[in-house]
Amino acid sequence: MTEEGATVPTTAAETPATPGLAERIAADIAGLDAELAEIDLLIQQARNEAARHEQRLERAGERIAQVTSGRSVAITEVTEAYQALVVVTRKAGVMQTSIDVLEGKRRTIIRFRERLLEIQAALVGLDLPVVGQVPAPTGVSRIVLTAQEDLRREIARAMHDGPAQSLTNIVLQAQIVQRLQARDPAAAEMEIAELVQMVQRTLEATKTFIFDVRPMVLDDLGLLPTLRRAARERSRRATIPIDFDSIGADRRLPIDVESALFRMVDEALGGYLATQPERLSIRLDWGHRLVAVLSTPYEPPADALSAGGPARDVPAHEDAAVPPALAAMMRQRVADAAPKTRDPAETALPDEVLREVEQRAAGIGADVSLDQDGHRLRIAIDLPAA
Repeated sequence: MTEEGATVPTTAAETPATPGLAERIAADIAGLDAELAEIDLLIQQARNEAARHEQRLERAGERIAQVTSGRSVAITEVTEAYQALVVVTRKAGVMQTSIDVLEGKRRTIIRFRERLLEIQAALVGLDLPVVGQVPAPTGVSRIVLTAQEDLRREIARAMHDGPAQSLTNIVLQAQIVQRLQARDPAAAEMEIAELVQMVQRTLEATKTFIFDVRPMVLDDLGLLPTLRRAARERSRRATIPIDFDSIGADRRLPIDVESALFRMVDEALGGYLATQPERLSIRLDWGHRLVAVLSTPYEPPADALSAGGPARDVPAHEDAAVPPALAAMMRQRVADAAPKTRDPAETALPDEVLREVEQRAAGIGADVSLDQDGHRLRIAIDLPAA
């Protein structure tokens, strides 16, 4: 207690009680709402622009095929067509990067806003003094900026090692054609044929790159068609059969949930294929929960050969009549002819892939479990009411 008129000493860290903490949180939420509305607008504009770039990319490929299909080819037209392809490919890659960065920032802001709403609900009826200076949410901003830079770095490296390198080779090949056109037309035609093949391969690689960055079909058609296409493409590239099955009526999900589920299944798919299994199966079960199961053939490790091995390889009634050296040779031949079995651990899901899947699952509230010694991955998430 203090006497009337006495002053209560305050610390340097304390500041007046106004504005209250609840008001500051409400102001922050309003600011986040405005930023989310702006990001949604930017994402929509970026998607429209990406769709236009995709059309321009197809037209550039058709233009190159048209220019190089005739017997008399003007090198200036070929050069201009390839230059247009390079420009469109770069713009398409940048636009897809922008979409992914914006959506990542949007998800982060939504999570931060939800936490502020929880704090606001807990502070109803309270008017707590503000102690010290409330720092701006620089931690969230730093996480967003770091994620953006990491994403840009990965995409830039992939662009440099993939489509950009292929386009550089195309330009060099076009220069070779240009030098040969006047000196040796027959050799120039052969080089043009090789050039057309290079362009076709580059177009396929560019489309694959864009799909890996952000598959347009995910926004247009949803999770099921995107996963089906991803499984088909990965099976073709890895030459490993993949069985894909979906049970129940699929539905569209929130874009952040679809994106996270696609990345989880696709990363697990790539992790399993890297172990070179005999085959792989994917099953989606649509009910009140969406359950995705990826599995590879699994056989428990075989026990060591029991005693009496010679009797298993050589009939018992003949074993006594066969010299030991010949019996050992026969057993060796039987062992060599038997199908080779791999250690089950060699085809299990790698630990680093499992960690990536679990981190993504935590962001959307999905459950992840791995059993059968790493050969069966189960991802489950509750679905909103239809």
